[in-house]
Amino acid sequence: MIKQIIFIITLLLTLGIFSYTIFNLIALFKLTKTFPIRNFGKRFLIMLKVALGQSKIFRKPVLGLMHALVFWGFCVISVGSIEMVIDGVSGSEKSLSFLGIIYKIILFSGDVFAAIVLVMITLFIGRRVFLKIKRFNGIEMTHKTHLDAYIALTMILLLMLSLLGMNTFYISSNNNIAEIKGFYPISNFLTTIIGNGEEDANLYQFFWWIHILLIFIFANILPYSKHFHVFLSVPNVFLSRLEPLGKLYNMDNVTKEVKIMMNPETAYAAGDPNAVPERFGVKDAEDVSWKNYFDALTCTQCGRCTSVCPANITGKKLSPRKLMMDLRARMREKGPELIKNGKSYADNKSLNKEYFSYEEIWACTTCNACAQECPVNINHPSLIVDMRRYLVMEEGEAPSGIKAAFSNVENNGAPWQFSSEDRLLWTKEISQ
Repeated sequence: MIKQIIFIITLLLTLGIFSYTIFNLIALFKLTKTFPIRNFGKRFLIMLKVALGQSKIFRKPVLGLMHALVFWGFCVISVGSIEMVIDGVSGSEKSLSFLGIIYKIILFSGDVFAAIVLVMITLFIGRRVFLKIKRFNGIEMTHKTHLDAYIALTMILLLMLSLLGMNTFYISSNNNIAEIKGFYPISNFLTTIIGNGEEDANLYQFFWWIHILLIFIFANILPYSKHFHVFLSVPNVFLSRLEPLGKLYNMDNVTKEVKIMMNPETAYAAGDPNAVPERFGVKDAEDVSWKNYFDALTCTQCGRCTSVCPANITGKKLSPRKLMMDLRARMREKGPELIKNGKSYADNKSLNKEYFSYEEIWACTTCNACAQECPVNINHPSLIVDMRRYLVMEEGEAPSGIKAAFSNVENNGAPWQFSSEDRLLWTKEISQ
C-alpha cells in the first residue's frame, strides 16, 4: 500500500512536470504560422516505411541496423513500461499477463532487445569517444551539445541495465515459490550467474524502482534534449512533405497582393482596411510555420544533412543542421518574451542574420540533398528559401548577380541584359 501511494505521487509529479513542458511548447507553437496537412493515407504509408521501417537509416547498412535495433527495442520495451505504470497504480504485479502467449512474446522480445540495445548503446558511446566521427562536429556542435548526447546515451544504458536487473531478480526471487509470468531468455541466463540469493526479492524491488524512476526522469529530460526525437520522429515523418522536394511553395500573401493590384476596388471588401500586411518570408522565429518549428524540435543533430551538403563540402559556412538548431535556440530565447509582452516585442535580433548569417542563407543551392538524407524527413531548403524571400522582398538584399537579374526582369522582361527588341538579333547571323 505504501509503495502504491509513493508511486502514484511520483507519477503525478512526473506527469505534472511533463504537462508543464508541453503546455509551454504549445504556447510557442501558437506564435508560428499555419501549415496545412492533407492526404493522411499516404502519410501513414510513409510513416510505416521511413519511421517504423527505418528505411533511410539503412542507406548505411551496419550503422542502420544498429540504430534500427535500438529503435525497435524501445518500441517493444515501452509495452513493459506501460505495464509497470499499471502495476504501480493498481498495486498489482504483471497486470498484463492475461494476454497469454502474446504477453510471453512481448516479454521475451523485451528481454532480448534490452541486451541488444545495451550492446548497441555501448558501441555508440565508444564510437563517439574513440572514432571522432567528422559529422558529429561543426561550429554548431558545442561542448554542451556533446554533453547532451552523452547524458542521453548514458540514461539509455542505465535503463537497459536496470531492466535486465529487474527481470533477473524477478526470476530468482520467485524460483520454487510462485509462477514466473513471462519468458526471459537473457535474464534466465543471468540468474544462473548472480541470482538465487537471500536478498533477491529486495533487489528486484530496487531495480524495479530504479527502472521506473529512470523512465520518469528521462521523459522529462527529453524535451530539452536533442533526443526529443524519441517522441517526435514518428509524428514528424507522418507530417512529411508529400510534394517533390524541388517544388517551392507559393506565398499566399504575395498572391493576395497581386489580386489586390489586379482588382483594387475589392481590395479590402472582405477584410479590415487597417490590417497590417503580413511579413513576406521569414525574418525571425515567429515567422516560421509550425511545421518548421516541429522540424527543429525533431532534429536528431546526426549531421547527415550537413555531411551531404555540397556547399558545406566545398568549405562554405552553410550547415543545414545548424539551421534547425538555430531555430530551436532562437524560439527558446525569444518565444517566452513574445508570450509575455505580445507579438510587438523586439530584442533587436533575428533568426535571419544574427543567428543564421547572410552568407549561410545564400550558400544553399536548393539541391535538397539534406532533405533527401534526413532520417526524420526534415525539409531544410523550404525554410532557407523563406529567409531569402524576406531579405529580397522586404530589405532588398541579395547577391549582386541576383540583383542584376532582378533589374533585367524589371527593365527587359527577362533575366538577361538585352532588351526585348534585341532578343532575336542572333537569328540574323544564322540566316547569313
